[in-house]
Amino acid sequence: MKAVIIIPTYNEKGNIKKLVETLETDVFPEIKTWNMHILVVDDDSPDGTAKEVEELIKKYKNLHLLHNGEKAGLGAAYIKGMSLAVEKLTPDVLFEMDADGQHDPKKIPDFLKKIDEGNDLVIGTRYSQGGSIPENWPPIRKIYSIFGNLLVRTIFGRFAIHDWTGGYRAMRVSVFLKEKNEMGEFRGYTFQVSFLHKAARDGFKIAEVPFHFTDRTLGNSKIAPGEYIVDLLRYVITARFREVLHSSFPKFLIVGGFGFFINAFLYDQLVRNTHLPIALANVVAAQFAIFSNYNFNNVWTFKAHKANSVLAYFSKMLQFFATSNIGVILIQSGTIQIGDMLYGEQYYRIYFLIGTFFLLIWNFTVYSKVIWKKKTAF
Repeated sequence: MKAVIIIPTYNEKGNIKKLVETLETDVFPEIKTWNMHILVVDDDSPDGTAKEVEELIKKYKNLHLLHNGEKAGLGAAYIKGMSLAVEKLTPDVLFEMDADGQHDPKKIPDFLKKIDEGNDLVIGTRYSQGGSIPENWPPIRKIYSIFGNLLVRTIFGRFAIHDWTGGYRAMRVSVFLKEKNEMGEFRGYTFQVSFLHKAARDGFKIAEVPFHFTDRTLGNSKIAPGEYIVDLLRYVITARFREVLHSSFPKFLIVGGFGFFINAFLYDQLVRNTHLPIALANVVAAQFAIFSNYNFNNVWTFKAHKANSVLAYFSKMLQFFATSNIGVILIQSGTIQIGDMLYGEQYYRIYFLIGTFFLLIWNFTVYSKVIWKKKTAF
């Protein structure tokens, strides 16, 4: 089995020799079942990074260099480097690794072990199972990193993956070949998020290796925070929107619309013709809408995962009523109750509409992730 570690460089002369020496003398000798290679992809560094690598090649025959021409960005460097590695070195596994010493090279055997266990893509994580970021990072950088990952996890709804923005990874060649053709537009750091997202979307088995992310001691970071955040948000929001359009969400909206009219009609009748508090009137009316929604969602919206037996039907129904009522009582009726307390009963229809909007988000998330959840590899 052969693995190639792809290391993109731009002005990393002060770091690349130290990293290559560490890999060759401390890490590779401990790896007995893999044939390890290094491919440095240099973006025409003016500081002489490529010349430093050329000198090291004289000593290490498993070290290779790709002159990538003018600086084209991280994503472009990885695509070009991985493509060359697949063509010329015929590896089984490709690594992504930074040249600046922030990725602990001694974790490489842990990545390979995860591959040996049957995983397709292994990501280094700073945010779970003992992984960490530098304590001396400025608060704003910690906020960028932690909040950025949390935002991506939340928008995609893939909470099992803890580190979306990191660049320390190992993947089977089959993963790269599957996703390569969709990655041409991602030249900068958004490449990491988009590649991982597409691999998760396509059902590849993903695992994590925790590591301590250390700060660079030489050179400067290549990240431009403003541009990175804009590009990241653009990709994540657009990709999620496309997923929703091609998912069961449109059917969910139609079913929910029918349930909405049931709920709204009965709610209005109870408020006008009974002495029930308006929040309680909504809870009562919602039970009829929930029953309708459950049956239509089961046979249409989520029919690929519907209940096919009497036991499963009633089991899912109990879950459905329980989770739906959590939303109805805490979110929808809670909104109505707050509105009633602040502004009075006369605006009860407005409170209902606002509460229903928040309830919509809750319901689709719970229905798709819990009641009719798909079986995924990660």
